[in-house]
Amino acid sequence: MTVAEREDIRGTAHGQAPVPLSALDLVTVGSGSSAAAALRTSVALSRLAESRGYHRHWVAEHHSMPGVASSSPAVILAHLAAHTDRIRLGSGGVMLPNHAPLAIAEQFGTLEALAPGRVDLGLGRAPGTDGGTAAALRGAARPDRGGDDFPRQLAELTRFLDDDFPDGHPYARVHAVPGPVQGPTGRPPLWLLGSSGFSARLAGELGLPFAFAHHFSAANTVPALDLYRESFRPSAVLDAPYALIGVGVLAADDAEQARRQAMTGALSMLRLRTGRPGLIPTPEEAAAYDYSPAEREFVDGWLRNVVHGSPEDVRKGLDALVARTGADELMLTSNAHGGDARLRSYELVADVYGLPGAAG
Repeated sequence: MTVAEREDIRGTAHGQAPVPLSALDLVTVGSGSSAAAALRTSVALSRLAESRGYHRHWVAEHHSMPGVASSSPAVILAHLAAHTDRIRLGSGGVMLPNHAPLAIAEQFGTLEALAPGRVDLGLGRAPGTDGGTAAALRGAARPDRGGDDFPRQLAELTRFLDDDFPDGHPYARVHAVPGPVQGPTGRPPLWLLGSSGFSARLAGELGLPFAFAHHFSAANTVPALDLYRESFRPSAVLDAPYALIGVGVLAADDAEQARRQAMTGALSMLRLRTGRPGLIPTPEEAAAYDYSPAEREFVDGWLRNVVHGSPEDVRKGLDALVARTGADELMLTSNAHGGDARLRSYELVADVYGLPGAAG
């Protein structure tokens, strides 16, 4: 059986969902709350997603953002692995230019040992932060490492994961542990993440699965997916393209409540884009904010790409998105002020599609 035939990449659509559904988690921290509470919500989300038939739960790497507590995906994933049994866990993604490839190979080798056959390694080429923070992450020893170096870093990481540097290579006697040097072992599937065409083309040329950030780069979604499919070359990993898209989703019991919750994420993004990052505001704060005409235009544009409303509204929006993009999987990110609202959104989506199980 090839990797392409296994469910480590190609998931199964449950209920009436048009494609497999998954969860993308930024571990958001709301005003008046804490990182500890946000991490408890992440555990609850992982367990809810597992019980309701979501295929995977990914955690995204971000830095120096007060409203996001996901600066260390590998640490969070180890914690989630201890609280779940079946759901796939992964990075959406690790920002590879911030790290030495050997360090990532060892972190995810450890995760694979903790949760065999359940770990995905999604990789991005952006820093996941601002330039100053990226420089601090990378340190004086490698200040110029950036997205342009990504293909070389990816190749190096792959060799560490497979323990197959050729004789004579400077790293031929360097081994990532846990890893193959200790004996036969599993290996997390690699995914490339992107919000433009660079990683789409690279993923296609390498025959890797591709994840596109539709939730913050919606205008580029169809062109990037087209480029991925056009560039795709069958590999030992996949015999045909497989693309998921991250999509902002906020389902609530009624459309008005959903918009109030979605506005908290929209205001948070507005503040981030204008250099004022902070904790996720409350619905009351978002409703009372005095938006300038330019800010209102930004928020309205942002909300047009968040599928929000009643459960049936969300179902129609997601079905239309799959039809328009041909995505093989949807990865839902529900960003709101409170953990209860986020969990309720995933539960309602599972209900409206008739996914198995019951949230508990």
